[in-house]
Amino acid sequence: MQQTLQAVVSQKQQLEIETSETDKALAELEKVTDQVPVYKSVGSLLIKSERQALLAELKERKELLGTRITVLGRQEERTKERMKELQEKLQEKLRPGSAN
Repeated sequence: MQQTLQAVVSQKQQLEIETSETDKALAELEKVTDQVPVYKSVGSLLIKSERQALLAELKERKELLGTRITVLGRQEERTKERMKELQEKLQEKLRPGSAN
């Protein structure tokens, strides 16, 4: 259960970093006009792209990341609650004089 929680938290942090990077890329694209050549990274290549297409792609990516972060946040909370419940049950059983 602890490993599950750590995995969820780690995934969520990675997605938050990716969201931050996407925000930075969007901010830079917003600063330039459609006439300025822009490129996107595809593997180890840089491919010339249209600014508007990249804006749309990054906005969609940001939305998807936000949804995934929300889902992982809920999963994190459910896992924490379950761990707390199990810890309380275990403590109850370990108390002296409790009926096991």
